[in-house]
Amino acid sequence: MSERVGVVGGGIMGAGIAEVAARAGCDVLVREVDEAAADRARARIARSLERAVTAERLTAGERDAALGRVRCVTGFDEFADRDVVIEAVVEDESLKAGIFRTLDEVTSGTECLLASNTSSIPIMRLAAVTARPERVIGLHFFNPVPVLPLVEVIPHLATPPVTLERARAFAADRLGKQTVTAPDRSGFVVNALLVPFLLSAVRMVEAGLASATDVDAAMVAGCAHPIGPLALIDLIGLDTTAAVADSMYAEYREPLYAPPPLLRRMVEGGRLGRKSGQGFHSYE
Repeated sequence: MSERVGVVGGGIMGAGIAEVAARAGCDVLVREVDEAAADRARARIARSLERAVTAERLTAGERDAALGRVRCVTGFDEFADRDVVIEAVVEDESLKAGIFRTLDEVTSGTECLLASNTSSIPIMRLAAVTARPERVIGLHFFNPVPVLPLVEVIPHLATPPVTLERARAFAADRLGKQTVTAPDRSGFVVNALLVPFLLSAVRMVEAGLASATDVDAAMVAGCAHPIGPLALIDLIGLDTTAAVADSMYAEYREPLYAPPPLLRRMVEGGRLGRKSGQGFHSYE
C-alpha cells in the first residue's frame, strides 16, 4: 500500500489531494514554486481541515495528525522516495510536460507511480516525454476533493495492467474514492459530458435569452442539480473552464467544445469566478 505521496502544485486541487492523502494516513510532500506559495498551500490545507472539524467530520486530534503528515517544499529532490506523485498544476500542457520530465529524472530507478490530475490533456502526451511511460497514468479528482468521491483513472496506450491496478487501488483502497476507468481522450468521461453543457449555459446568457441567475435557478429547481452551471463555472474558474474547452476543441474540432466569446472576454477581464471575487455571479 502506498504511503509516501507527492503532490506537485498546492492550489485548490493540489491542496485538496494532499489533504485527502494526509487524512488517509499518507506521508505527503507538496511542491510549490516558492516559499510564499508553499506557505499559502499549507494554510489552504489547514483551513480546509478546520472546516471539517467545524462540520464535525473530523476531531481536533485527527486534524492535527493530518496536518502533521504534510510538508511543503519548493524543490523536487525530496520526491525521490515517493511511492506516488500526482501533478496538479494549471491546465498548461507544456508546463505539465516539463514537470513530468523532471519527475521522471528524480524518480528514475524507482517504481514510483507518476499521475496527472489534468482535466482534459490526453495522458499519452505526458507519458511520452518520460523514459518509462508505463508508470504514467491519469488520476482526475474533482473539486472539492475532500467532498466529492469520484476519481477518473485514465490509462493510455502503453499502460500495463499492473499500473492501472496500482492506481485504482491507491485511489479506491487507500484514499477511499469511487473510481471509474476513463478513455485517454480529451475530457475523459465527466468533462466530455459536462463541458458542452456548461458552455451552452454561457451561450444562453451571451445571447440574452436568460440571466445567469435564472439559468442557475432553473437547473437547480427544475433538474435537481446541486449547483447551477454558471455557478459551477465560477467554482471551477472561468480560466480553467476555458482551458479545458480549448483542449477539447483542439482534440475534436466540434463547435460544442469551443469557448464562447463571452467566456474569453471575462477571462481576459480578470473575471475568473470565486477566486477573483467576480464571475457570472459576484462573490465580493
